[in-house]
Amino acid sequence: MFGKVLIANRGEIALRVARACRELGIRVVAVYSTEDRDSAVVSYADEAIQIGPAPAKLSYLNVPGIVEAARATGADAIHPGYGFLSEDPDFAEVCRDNGIVFIGPPPDVIAKLGDKTSARELMAAAGLPMLPGSVDPLTSAEQAQQVADDIGYPVIIKAAAGGGGRGMCVVEEHGAFARAYAETKAGAQALFGDSRVFVERYLRVARHVEIQVLADRFGTTIHLGERDCSVQRRHQKLLEESPAPRLPPGLATRMGEAAVRGARAVGYVGAGTFEFLLAPDGGFSFMEVNCRIQVEHPVTEMVTGVDLVQEQFRIAAGQPLSLRQEDVVLRGAAIECRINVEDPERDFAPTPGVLEEFFPPGGPFVRVDTHGYPGYRVPASYDSLLAKLVVWAPTRDQARARMDRALAEFRVRGPGIRTTIGFLREVLQNPNFAAGEHCTSLVGDMLRPPVSLVDTMTAP
Repeated sequence: MFGKVLIANRGEIALRVARACRELGIRVVAVYSTEDRDSAVVSYADEAIQIGPAPAKLSYLNVPGIVEAARATGADAIHPGYGFLSEDPDFAEVCRDNGIVFIGPPPDVIAKLGDKTSARELMAAAGLPMLPGSVDPLTSAEQAQQVADDIGYPVIIKAAAGGGGRGMCVVEEHGAFARAYAETKAGAQALFGDSRVFVERYLRVARHVEIQVLADRFGTTIHLGERDCSVQRRHQKLLEESPAPRLPPGLATRMGEAAVRGARAVGYVGAGTFEFLLAPDGGFSFMEVNCRIQVEHPVTEMVTGVDLVQEQFRIAAGQPLSLRQEDVVLRGAAIECRINVEDPERDFAPTPGVLEEFFPPGGPFVRVDTHGYPGYRVPASYDSLLAKLVVWAPTRDQARARMDRALAEFRVRGPGIRTTIGFLREVLQNPNFAAGEHCTSLVGDMLRPPVSLVDTMTAP
């Protein structure tokens, strides 16, 4: 096992990884920007190195600075968390070239799966089901328009290098396609430095279900069940749960087997997530692979009892997985709510500021992953995620009740501060969610103003 690990990230995931290190007897090196000098992981770590000013490109994306910090502190490995450099094949290669273990998949695997068109081609070859769409990136507006017309509307245009719910646009009709195509290409170039896009069929009614996989260097690849991530705003998740409710018999097993088959086909090593869209008829289609630990990994940990981050360390250190597929048993139900410093009434606009009061909930089977504390200044420079509230219970209804109780106890106050807590309680009480019959349009439907009788009447 490693003697010292540098965590190339910030916020709650940096602290969560640091805690896993402590339990394994690994010394922790934290890196931080000038705006994060008072972050919780800085005081928790054995060593902390400032790597740049607030902008991420000058700090948490500063590859030379991070590698030099690892070398200077004698770190054996770097854990990238999620976001930032976690799915950057060049960074993984630089780590390898400097004799530092990158805790994640090999660089060539990240490169293949990080490109959505390449990933679609590889997964199709492995026999995973696909939505109709283009395989290769589209080279012209005319070609893209023809593909969309052949598929039939609605379609979704996606950036080949996209991720995190960004770089995509839904098009409802032929006449709107040309403009949407041009805008998506321009946005992809601005966001990812890569203007390539592809088109696939868009499912108006669908669920977002993902499979957690683990693979070691000795040919063992397993899945740890499914997570339902259908509660989203702007294609970004707000609430996740495991197991997914109301799946047809055998569907979760077939999805898990497909994910394992896809991982083996590309020589995957480490923790990863295969994401699928689930249609109302029970058919599922491959969407993408996330080559990193997910924000929502705690729900899987709660129902399986497996510490996914510690498994990441074991795999990266060249050890075999500590369990086999037959050892994986899902017990009970877990729900995770993302407590974001955002205002749901203003389209989830971030509301950074100082936390004058921060009081997380407690009680049986309640877990809070957070970097917040009273007096902490939530910075405006980074993601608005402040905490992840996770609960477990024997049944889904009991988990919903426990989550609602925990959310009601969670107090976060400060000048200008707004959070998603109240909105998440509304989600829990939504009849469609309560029945496990919701889909990815749930949040949009909840926020859409109701149509009154007067609105539907025509003037005489």
